[in-house]
Amino acid sequence: MMRTRPLKVALLGCGVVGSEVARIMTTTADDLAARIGAPVELAGIAVRRAGRVRPGVPEHLITTDAEALVNRGDIDVVVEVVGGIEPSKHLILSAFRRGASVVSANKALLAKDGTELHAAAAAAGVDLYYEAAVAGAIPLLRPLRESLAGDKVNRVLGIVNGTTNFILDKMDTTGAGYSEALEEATALGYAEADPTADVEGFDAAAKAAILAGIAFHTKVTAADVYREGITEVTAADIASAKEMGCVVKLLAICERAADGESVTARVHPAMIPLSHPLASVREAYNAVFVEAEAAGRLMFYGPGAGGSPTASAVLGDLVAVCRNKLAGATGPGDSVYTQLPAKPMDEVVTRYHVSLDVDDRAGVLAQVASVFAEHGVSIDTVRQQGRDGDASLVVVTHRATDAALSATVDKLRALDSVRDVASIMRVEGE
Repeated sequence: MMRTRPLKVALLGCGVVGSEVARIMTTTADDLAARIGAPVELAGIAVRRAGRVRPGVPEHLITTDAEALVNRGDIDVVVEVVGGIEPSKHLILSAFRRGASVVSANKALLAKDGTELHAAAAAAGVDLYYEAAVAGAIPLLRPLRESLAGDKVNRVLGIVNGTTNFILDKMDTTGAGYSEALEEATALGYAEADPTADVEGFDAAAKAAILAGIAFHTKVTAADVYREGITEVTAADIASAKEMGCVVKLLAICERAADGESVTARVHPAMIPLSHPLASVREAYNAVFVEAEAAGRLMFYGPGAGGSPTASAVLGDLVAVCRNKLAGATGPGDSVYTQLPAKPMDEVVTRYHVSLDVDDRAGVLAQVASVFAEHGVSIDTVRQQGRDGDASLVVVTHRATDAALSATVDKLRALDSVRDVASIMRVEGE
């Protein structure tokens, strides 16, 4: 029998995602009630500024007093899609104290203070769900937390930012420069007016922290994630990748060390072979590989951003926490029993693509090769082109530590025969 008293939901934020959540809740109320086992009612929507036209959003639910809405005694679930650290954190903690479960899409907050928020939720006996914080509509966090709970995850590798994937895809397929591709992404609504969080890798780093924490059962914050954006990727880098049979992608890579004593989490551009499934991920789509000992390699693919896809993930979490409310139970919480330290980037081992501008004369290649050898960095392939006294030298290494490669590059810059270290990029997906 369905319960007649509705579960009441407070919505914090009514932007692109929030307005879509409100629309779906009001237009599919009967279906949601049937899936949950009780009616679910949107009790209020907190916004920063009232008076704006919000098509499909009931005006009588709009309020600018988020604090009062969260602290209403009849609120069962708070959906937070405001973003940022404050006041979101304060409002979520207030919801917990009032006995309300929380559904959030706030990757920045969860990557910074996720452990604290989980502890507060556990103390209050309520849920904290946030599938929408990583990879939009793609079901990813719940499979990691629940479906693979009996397995050991060793690696998570993927494209988790649609804006940067769109830009790099356009640079690859049209020959556009970075600025041109960013301009197109902005015009189409894929990039914000201030794209810094996306193009400098902050967004992907927050997601990598969340993924690593869940996958490896340890505390990982955004500060533990090595981060490089795509602003320094040039048309020449894209062309070099093509010559190698590769494509450039901004990757989030989370790995458990071979000895099991540490983890790494990093975000940076990398060349991957065209044969790798991630190479075919186009436009603003996301895709994530999960490598587990028993399950093997799993791939999750789909739209990683946008109002409707993100709202889909939010509504999925809302149904789950409402079901838990009716059952008088909570879902899986934080699992950080391993307490593995995050290894610094200097100790991470990977392959590198190094492009040098050098003098076109005899002996330069041998001189450059000796510098690599001096620092223990072995060379896989070398490609050299020369004309009118100038030459380009492209070196692809075998696997080496970041520290060894950095020392090698410093020494190369000191050589008279090396005019410039034009670019350095990692090579992944062997």
